[in-house]
Amino acid sequence: MTLQKTKHFEEIAVGDELPSLSIPITVPLIAGGAIATRDYFPGHHDLEAARALGSPHIFMNILTTNGLVQRFVEDWAGSAGVLKSLKIKLGAPNYPGDTMTFSGQISSKESESRTVEVSLKGKNSMGNHVTGTVTVQFPHV
Repeated sequence: MTLQKTKHFEEIAVGDELPSLSIPITVPLIAGGAIATRDYFPGHHDLEAARALGSPHIFMNILTTNGLVQRFVEDWAGSAGVLKSLKIKLGAPNYPGDTMTFSGQISSKESESRTVEVSLKGKNSMGNHVTGTVTVQFPHV
């Protein structure tokens, strides 16, 4: 993994695109994410239970998705950026064997508070798994 250099607020403009990030969706990612977030719902780690619910496979929980959104934005912002808010909405499920690719762009910038809003989506083969906005604040240099 290549670490991004720290972003400076003055270098950021509305419309800037974030570098895309592709995440292979695997059984260990889904099950591990659920267990790490203490979400023991069987559909996140038990194939037969997921199938009994009508799902073709286990599926990612929202807390794992939330963590991946945070990773995507923090990778871009660097160590100086502080996440102030994260608002997401789930769409198509993430199943093992697929790939979710994040894309995003700066949708607003406020000089007084030194914050930017990132609009993003994480898309898999079925459509948007997650859409949302993240507000990031940058320090004075």
